[in-house]
Amino acid sequence: MFTGIVEELGEVTAVRDLGDAARFRLRGPVVTEGARHGDSIAVNGVCLTVVDHDGDSFTADVMAETLARSSLGALAPGSRVNLERPTAVGGRLGGHLVQGHVDGVGTLTAREPSEHWELVTVSLPAPLARYVVEKGSITVDGVSLTVVEAGEEHFTISLIPTTLALTTLGLKQPGDPVNLEVDVIAKYVERLLGDRAAPAAPPASAEEAR
Repeated sequence: MFTGIVEELGEVTAVRDLGDAARFRLRGPVVTEGARHGDSIAVNGVCLTVVDHDGDSFTADVMAETLARSSLGALAPGSRVNLERPTAVGGRLGGHLVQGHVDGVGTLTAREPSEHWELVTVSLPAPLARYVVEKGSITVDGVSLTVVEAGEEHFTISLIPTTLALTTLGLKQPGDPVNLEVDVIAKYVERLLGDRAAPAAPPASAEEAR
């Protein structure tokens, strides 16, 4: 489990095509400190497993399903990425509960800079719109953010200077894809309320109705 508080702006140093998967090598001295084989590291919001590590770099395998359902397939050597290690039990929950399971890919469509912050608009895949609410939480490329405005096809977020400087969101331009993970609590609530609200099935015969 992650919190969406990016620890480091890393870099992809190599991508190896494995046919039905890809092996990424990523540089990140902060997240690789003390890393072990099998550990989890979130890369642009996608939970990946450390295959091996050496010095300030680690490798991770990404299966075809993940490449197709996230923006990781667009990464190449030189791409910058947001990196975060799982939160420790008892640690501070600085953002919100983030699983590292991407729900969909949006597109950054507009940036409106101001003196001390920037308003960013992101397109929203239609199936995810019901989970995004004004002042609620959403994860964008692994960054825990608060929704400013929630529409049916888009949402907006405000980025402070620290977020712009220390994450990929300061580098993204209109047209760039971003990984989206909605608040998992919203999905569980929907499932629970949906089951309760479902109408009872009508009896199959008059005999059953008695």
